[in-house]
Amino acid sequence: MALFGFFSKEKKETLDKGLEKSKDSIFNKLARAVVGKDTVDEDVLDELEEILITSDVGVGTTVKIIRRIEARVAADKYTSTGELDKILREEVAALLSENPSVGVTDSFETEHLPKPYVIMVVGVNGVGKTTTIGKLAHQFQQRGRKVVLGAADTFRAAAVAQLKLWGERVGVPVIDHGMNTDPSAVAYDALKKGVEIGADVIIIDTAGRLHTKVNLMNELGKIKRVMQKVLPDAPHEVMLVLDGSTGQNAVIQAREFTKVTDITSLAVTKLDGTAKGGVVVGISDEFQIPVKYIGVGEKMDDLQVFDREEFVDSLFKR
Repeated sequence: MALFGFFSKEKKETLDKGLEKSKDSIFNKLARAVVGKDTVDEDVLDELEEILITSDVGVGTTVKIIRRIEARVAADKYTSTGELDKILREEVAALLSENPSVGVTDSFETEHLPKPYVIMVVGVNGVGKTTTIGKLAHQFQQRGRKVVLGAADTFRAAAVAQLKLWGERVGVPVIDHGMNTDPSAVAYDALKKGVEIGADVIIIDTAGRLHTKVNLMNELGKIKRVMQKVLPDAPHEVMLVLDGSTGQNAVIQAREFTKVTDITSLAVTKLDGTAKGGVVVGISDEFQIPVKYIGVGEKMDDLQVFDREEFVDSLFKR
């Protein structure tokens, strides 16, 4: 499924390459599981269950997939191991398609969105949060959108400096008050600036640490309340950035953040070079929150819109 040209041949090749290690890991394990077997029996399904769990799909999601495959095998009576690849691919795609919040989503096409559209970005240090914001700013700008960034991660000097570097690189204004300043004041000024210059999109970076849940909840709550003094319905989106290469750690982080604030979208980074790409399937299924973007490379355009059909195709095709 192509969307606004996102899945050009080049994009698809990047996605295929980015998920190569995950795909190879799954299929190598699957090949070993079916050696010497002609039909999909209980032993093969047990092996498949272990393969999916060790590929970071997650226990709950794996159980759902296995039950679906069991039902198909029972109905067919004789399912060859050669068909297992195809069945697995179909059932993962079907599972994702039944999640109403997951599919082709795109904030780059902003005509139907409030103006300015405010995205508050959350996530722990090291997941690629600031890089994701920079790449988003670049891609919005490439589509003719006017962007303002707010450096509200004021607890880490490197975070402010890094966002300012991205602003210079991409050519978008960055509102900052330096380190150890009030994050909500930065967010307030970023929104004021955005309104003043007629920005289409305002992206607010926030502190990247999981300290106590109460403190995190209070801090994010205060940022929201202060932003609402400028725009009563802000933020329009709260995006959680997760590092896909950490596998189940990413799932744990998602659980923690969803407990303390309303997460409305996910970006899963660093999927290139890891065999843990299956975590996207588990996260999509468990949290019922749209995975909007996935990171499959270092280039600006390697932050891709998540399309479940293209993702499953790349993850499971031979």
